[in-house]
Amino acid sequence: MFDSLNFKLLGLCVVLLAAGYICLGQGPVNNPLSLTVAPVILVAVYCFLIPFAIIAHKKDAKNKED
Repeated sequence: MFDSLNFKLLGLCVVLLAAGYICLGQGPVNNPLSLTVAPVILVAVYCFLIPFAIIAHKKDAKNKED
């Protein structure tokens, strides 16, 4: 079911999630990195990139099923 494109996108999601959580844990409480950048990264990954990585597929002429 999953293609190499799906696994590459899911790998990118894992890297971005790790970066988001690392940014979230940085510095003092009022650090702009942990207040703005980290939540934006995490919401984008959870709401958009992971679902897209699951449903994405390559347009391939030999795998057409009509």
